[in-house]
Amino acid sequence: MELSDQLKQTLDALKEQFPKGLSVLMPALHAVQAEHNHIPPELEQPLAAYLGVPAEIVHEVSTFYFMFHTRPVGRHHIYICGNLSCWLRGAETLRDHLADRLGIQPGETTSDGRVTLSVVECLGMCDHAPVMLLDGEFHPDLTVEKVDRILAGLS
Repeated sequence: MELSDQLKQTLDALKEQFPKGLSVLMPALHAVQAEHNHIPPELEQPLAAYLGVPAEIVHEVSTFYFMFHTRPVGRHHIYICGNLSCWLRGAETLRDHLADRLGIQPGETTSDGRVTLSVVECLGMCDHAPVMLLDGEFHPDLTVEKVDRILAGLS
């Protein structure tokens, strides 16, 4: 698998914007993911060569952060916080409710490719627990009713 010409143009612009060392890597991984809906492992080596960084670091970064995916995810991605503050305020109930409503377990994608459900360690909004992140938008102080309204608004 090779980098597309469009992706190379994006990467060139990013290299100008982030010229020092590894500073370009995370924006570059976001660009790859935007084009492919995930970061295909077979693109790690070509990306590393294009950026002039070690392939091991590309792999380590792409598999370390929860916002990077090494397999395709749904059009909508729901992250529910699984940290102590959220759990004490009902995140487990919300996780189970989401799983029941969507017909999937955490880490899975609906059969139509519409929604992926993930539990992550922390979303950094403990003062508004329980919290979920949906398509880059935080939803704080959740209840089952709020979750149902949010799900009803998904296309």
